[in-house]
Amino acid sequence: MADINDNIELPFVIKIGFNKLLSYYETLSESDDEFLAAKARRVLKVQKNIPILRNGFTQISNLSKYQKEIDIILQDSFSEILTKNEIKTASVPFHNIVFNSSERFRNILNAAGKDFELQIRNMPDDSRYIIACTIILDYCYNFKANHTRPLYYEIPDASGIVKTYKILYNADFIEITPNKNTKSITKADYKELLDNFDNINLWKEKFPPGSYDFNGFVISNIFDITADQSISNIKSSLIAKEKRKDERFMSNFKSIFQSFLGMNDLEVGFSIYNQRADELMPVYDAGVDSFLLETNAKAKDCKKIFCRESYKTLFKDKTFYSVSDIDSFNAKAEGHPSQITILGGNGYKSMILAPIADGDDLMGVLELVSKKKRALNSVVANKLVDVMPYIAAAVKRSRQDEEHLIEAVIQRECTAIHTSVKWKFEAAARTFLIDQQEHGEEASFGKIIFRDVYPLFGQIDVKGSSDARNHATQKDLALQLMLIEKIIKKGFETEKLPIFEKLKFEIDNLSEEINNNFKVDSEQRATSFFRNEIAPLFKFQLENKLDLKALIEDYHSKIDGNLGLIYYYRKNYDDTIMLINKNMSSVIDKEQTKAQKMYPHFFERFKTDGVEHNIYIGESITKEDSFNVIYLYNLRLWQLQVMCKMENEFYTNRDKYPLSLDVASMILVFNQPLSIRFRMDEKLFDVDGTYNARYEVVKKRVDKANIKGTEERATTQGKITIVYSQKEDEIEYLQYVKFLQSKKVLGDTVEILELQDLQGITGLKAIRVNLLYKNNKKEKKEFYTYDDLMKELNV
Repeated sequence: MADINDNIELPFVIKIGFNKLLSYYETLSESDDEFLAAKARRVLKVQKNIPILRNGFTQISNLSKYQKEIDIILQDSFSEILTKNEIKTASVPFHNIVFNSSERFRNILNAAGKDFELQIRNMPDDSRYIIACTIILDYCYNFKANHTRPLYYEIPDASGIVKTYKILYNADFIEITPNKNTKSITKADYKELLDNFDNINLWKEKFPPGSYDFNGFVISNIFDITADQSISNIKSSLIAKEKRKDERFMSNFKSIFQSFLGMNDLEVGFSIYNQRADELMPVYDAGVDSFLLETNAKAKDCKKIFCRESYKTLFKDKTFYSVSDIDSFNAKAEGHPSQITILGGNGYKSMILAPIADGDDLMGVLELVSKKKRALNSVVANKLVDVMPYIAAAVKRSRQDEEHLIEAVIQRECTAIHTSVKWKFEAAARTFLIDQQEHGEEASFGKIIFRDVYPLFGQIDVKGSSDARNHATQKDLALQLMLIEKIIKKGFETEKLPIFEKLKFEIDNLSEEINNNFKVDSEQRATSFFRNEIAPLFKFQLENKLDLKALIEDYHSKIDGNLGLIYYYRKNYDDTIMLINKNMSSVIDKEQTKAQKMYPHFFERFKTDGVEHNIYIGESITKEDSFNVIYLYNLRLWQLQVMCKMENEFYTNRDKYPLSLDVASMILVFNQPLSIRFRMDEKLFDVDGTYNARYEVVKKRVDKANIKGTEERATTQGKITIVYSQKEDEIEYLQYVKFLQSKKVLGDTVEILELQDLQGITGLKAIRVNLLYKNNKKEKKEFYTYDDLMKELNV
């Protein structure tokens, strides 16, 4: 391609020129700053004898011919200091021609390989001409077409990983002028064009090819948004799985769309398409409206909603349908009933309807309406191309949700339900739906009770977590007080104000309390002092007293902006607890999936300062006549092994946590079956009956139990504690211990302990045995079943 305008049709003839930039240098050459003026004159001197650099040229060969001069002209725009950091180019619009760039951009292209061809990812050839026209509308006539769309490069790195770069154009150095015989665009032309983005013939009629002159170049500032793009992709996957029952969902979604399109009066609606009946139906999610359907309408024939043209556009062609002036459209429609009439009657002046489709499967219609004329039009509709896949994914999930009404009832009445007991909730949901038809709002969800199930409870608890948090809090508060005291002392040296003496007195008292007499309310008192007395003072000092500015700014740099506190040691503590819980939960969740295959059982876990879990197993949970006590023994052995694995996992990763903490593990054995009931008010299972309640009491208190006659806790780091009350439980678990000792999971130190009586609880004992920690060596078989144990013991 010798001429830049070869093989491309645009409404303007492109010339690469630097007139606008050089004009700026002419202004700088008169500057009082001699350095700037001299530099500007040097740039102008370079161009002086080469007029085409100002007037513009179309021959691409001139880029290489005058490369040296062009580099000098662009020297200020491409700082040598920033060239290794900025991703920046000087280029020709609508072409992949880059004639100057930063070093970092060149390195990115070199890493992509010799065969890589730079192309804008989302600039379709068939839209190029129209987008050029919208630029002319804006530049020459000040008609805003809202045509801008984010543009991206996708460039592989040296490893072949495709990275995404966002392009931001600086068009300060372009000039567009109409030719002598070019017909000016009128407001009527502008209104007509807004409704016909895809009508290329109309655009060419208003903007004939080559009817304008373009002189200049664009600077592209390019940003690596690979991470953001990845997050966006993740969101698009998750949105299809979300339950959109929250009242806030639709208002939040509308706000996002208002920001996306730059319209604060935008309204957003949805309707679902029933292909079998050719009907539109409302979405039953909370807060989701339809502007095409009357209030309380359950469904409506599409032929009665849409005119012939809009029906074909949406349902056959599956493309956007827009009207920028509803009043004008209705006047021309001569009373023909359609969705336009419905919207106009409700005060809306412009609208876009977008088909929500998954391939050829039309699922619904996105409805965008505004009470401003021409706010919504075919140009704006084209911006929806980038967001419709996300909406389609969400609607696809919503439709799947509606196909599972019983599941929805269970979610509403009982929150998330474990798969092992789901069957009983489904049966109760069916009964509830039948009762609801007969009794309306008086219908109630039936009781969910599982009788004669065996409980298993275990926990891995962070030792001394309260003391560790208090210590972290003390260190944070003491550090903040020290920084404040430094500023107050400096302030008193500058101005002998009584307020500084008073604050110094309060700081001394707080420091004494925090360091030597830390109480429950010490943190709250210190926080109140920082917020109510120090923060306003420092704000005043920053605004009025320059002598303390540096110290106060240093103070603000060290505190958390949202909390107004130093949050360093506490953050280490919180992060450590979070990581411990995450890692421990990951282990038991993964192994629990395997355990369900042994025999179905109910499982739930909770995160506190550690991780605890409840398990219930029995005939009433499985719904089948298949339970045998051997499955209970098997699950008990599995639980013991998993607790050992969690301990190993913790100490393997302990050096990766911000804070060095210890954990202690405990299992509670309860050898009598009990009944559990689902409590509708709290949305969780609890034991049923007064006798069974003893089990819950023991669970809540046993980890605080001491060894009888001592002040030593039964639970301690490096050992697993098995709490029980019956002799047969002791015999059973000693067999498990012996088995795991043979597998080098548990050590040789076994203690049989009596525990001190707790309030309302007597006769508890414990087996305590030391754990063996592995160095990530994999055994042939990681866990052993109850049958394996029996073989080892020759039973």
